[in-house]
Amino acid sequence: MSDSSPLPPVRLPAEAELARDALATPLLSRAVKLARWAGPDTRVDAGGELAEEQLPAAAAELALTDDEDGAAYASEAWRIAVDTGLVEIVDEEEGTVTVGEELGTLTSGGPADVLTVWLGALDTVLSDASVPDLDDLVGAMEEGGEIDFSQLDWDPEAESEFLEGVLGNLYLLTVSEGGAGEEAVPLPALAASMIVPDDMGEPTDDVLEQVSDAMMRLDDQFRLLDPIGLVEFQPVDEALMADADEQVAEPVDDSDVSRYGMVRLTPLGLYGVRARMLDAGVDAPAVGDLADKGADALLDGTAAFPQAAAQVEIEQWLARREPLAAARELLGAARGADEWAPLRRLRCQQALSLVGAEAEPALREVLADAELGGLARVWLAEHGFADVPAPSQDLVFWLTVDTIAAQLSIEGNSEELQALVEGLAAQHSGFFSAAWRVEHPATADVLEAMGRLHPDKKVAKEARKAAFKARSANGS
Repeated sequence: MSDSSPLPPVRLPAEAELARDALATPLLSRAVKLARWAGPDTRVDAGGELAEEQLPAAAAELALTDDEDGAAYASEAWRIAVDTGLVEIVDEEEGTVTVGEELGTLTSGGPADVLTVWLGALDTVLSDASVPDLDDLVGAMEEGGEIDFSQLDWDPEAESEFLEGVLGNLYLLTVSEGGAGEEAVPLPALAASMIVPDDMGEPTDDVLEQVSDAMMRLDDQFRLLDPIGLVEFQPVDEALMADADEQVAEPVDDSDVSRYGMVRLTPLGLYGVRARMLDAGVDAPAVGDLADKGADALLDGTAAFPQAAAQVEIEQWLARREPLAAARELLGAARGADEWAPLRRLRCQQALSLVGAEAEPALREVLADAELGGLARVWLAEHGFADVPAPSQDLVFWLTVDTIAAQLSIEGNSEELQALVEGLAAQHSGFFSAAWRVEHPATADVLEAMGRLHPDKKVAKEARKAAFKARSANGS
């Protein structure tokens, strides 16, 4: 297991559902219509763009004749069709086109094929979203028709990285337990997540201005990303941007945060951002990834998962296995004296709690095991089996240390763990005088944590003294 924790796992719909969503997105569906519309008389310019005189017909094909932006939408959809291979340019000099292979893929291919085409379209849109506003480009145009990029405050690589970072933050907010989830995120908060340092108290005027500028950039970018289905976006209310001396139709309630823009990743958007993260080498797990792997991968992989996500992953893993064989495999994978072993055993307990009485033989087989005997007794007792041998005091203390070590890995210094520590110290008056002798790799760390967490200074001091004894006994 890596010391760097992966992102929380994302729960994605089935590929077939995602593919249906992809085909229904306004931009890709328009690109498909234009690819089917294109024929021998369709002409493109040297850059592959649809010839200007054909834009009205393309807009009509998309039922956008009455839309003042119809020609622009048609041009945008045509570019997607070319970039994704739905149409191919046959002769650049004559500007002729033909149907591309990928159009057949969308018709006869599987969900994965459809999603591959959609990801290609997403790449194009993300590239477009990183380009400066057209008005800025026109302002930087030189006499010869060339763009003077030195006049633009624009670094293509930095702009692309900024947008990828924003999408990464939005992804994390969505998948984190206690995060945004299905709720939209206010645009100012998303912009601030990229600009305001974590250790900054009250943002300075300069930082607030940077956040405001970033918010307006994101407003433009998310308007482009909405039609490809990556996000659902409520743009910034234009009334908020009106000049102070302009008359507005109604008073502006600037306390309504939704008027500053709201955005959320769609399920298709989660799929798309995750795909890009995986391509970049980021560990971005999805629930279900471990269902076909061994118990060692399951326990390692879910160790750092939030509780609910781990539960779903374990349920999917168990659904594909016979209970007794699954229990034996889980118990075998839970052994170990490494740093992450207590957390593996905790996940093993969680998995075994979902296994029925058929697993009894596997639990009885490990009753004498120093690392597994405690959890085996707990399982057998909870399932109402008779003839469960009573644990020795050493085993009770070992299991206690193991459990706290696992909880520390998950929660750190949480209120729940503090309550557990207080309860243990109250129930066992001689706990610390016995606990430092426990032959568990995490004994000293657990006792130190108990000293840190317990509110009673006298008890905390006992815990710290016990931790010192444990380290001395182990020569560390």
